Amino acid sequence: MIDQLSVFMENEPGRLTELCRAIGDAGVNMHALTIADTTDFGIVRIICDAPEKAALALKSVGYSARSTKVMAVAVPNEPGGLAALMDVLKGAGVNVEYAYCFATPDQRAVFVMKTTGGSGVAEALAAAGFEALQPKDVYSPDEL
Repeated sequence: MIDQLSVFMENEPGRLTELCRAIGDAGVNMHALTIADTTDFGIVRIICDAPEKAALALKSVGYSARSTKVMAVAVPNEPGGLAALMDVLKGAGVNVEYAYCFATPDQRAVFVMKTTGGSGVAEALAAAGFEALQPKDVYSPDEL
């Protein structure tokens, strides 16, 4: 499991710029960012090198940021790679509440997901040949 930052943000011009600036000024590198929005607000979800440092930087400029444990799984970056992962999750009785993907410089695809249900998910993934990423696989070495 890795830490994902979830940030509540008003849906107003410039707010995303301020959020990105605060994280950048703190010297934190973002790997993935996704926004779920409504007319008035959004939830920004971020995977970054130093989630605690980023959360403190965001709180210092008035954002509400919290950390959530999510699973990040390396997926073959090829047609059907994600479908194979979904088959394993279905077989384990796992429901994916939300998810998003990003690619790493070494051309791996990473599927980030918040799940419910199921048991033995990590074991089922490993048995099927999938790698669940750990903090050391995502964060910079200085932040571990």
